[in-house]
Parts: sequence; C-alpha cells; structure tokens
Amino acid sequence: MPWFVKIETGIVDKTTFDRFVPAHQDYVKRLIQQGHQAKTGYWAERGGGMMLFQAANLAEAEAIVAQDPLIQNGCVDYQVHEWCIVVE
Repeated sequence: MPWFVKIETGIVDKTTFDRFVPAHQDYVKRLIQQGHQAKTGYWAERGGGMMLFQAANLAEAEAIVAQDPLIQNGCVDYQVHEWCIVVE
C-alpha cells in the first residue's frame, strides 16, 4: 500500500486543540488496528504536526483524513500528499 502524509498547522488556541487530542489519539489507534500503520506527532516548536499512514490510494487517504477529530472540529489546516519512498 502507498504511504501518505497529512501535514497540519494548528488554527485554534492550545486549550481548544488539547480538548480533541484524546479523540485524535483514539482515531490513530483505530487506524493502526485497521492496518494503516499510522504514526502521528507534532513539531517540537509546536503549532503543527503530521500523520504518516498507508492507504490504497489518494481518495481513500483523503477519506481517512476527513475522519480525524482535529479536522472535524476545525482545529487544523492541512494538506494530504502521497509520499513516494526512494530508499528503504
């Protein structure tokens, strides 16, 4: 399966953002259970982060990302890209 990345920038205050982090973590755990090999994290300087995951194609990747509680609750602006690995 191809790899995809969701790159995000926070657009709400930290208190609001932090309210949805537990739901986001549960969402990522479900993706892992479903075989998408998801990894998520934030930039050390704060204000954004990314999620790396596998999906069958870009349409599925976009559908997966649309289910993220951080997106559903308007916490982040984001982009989705297919990541083409050149060396493993």
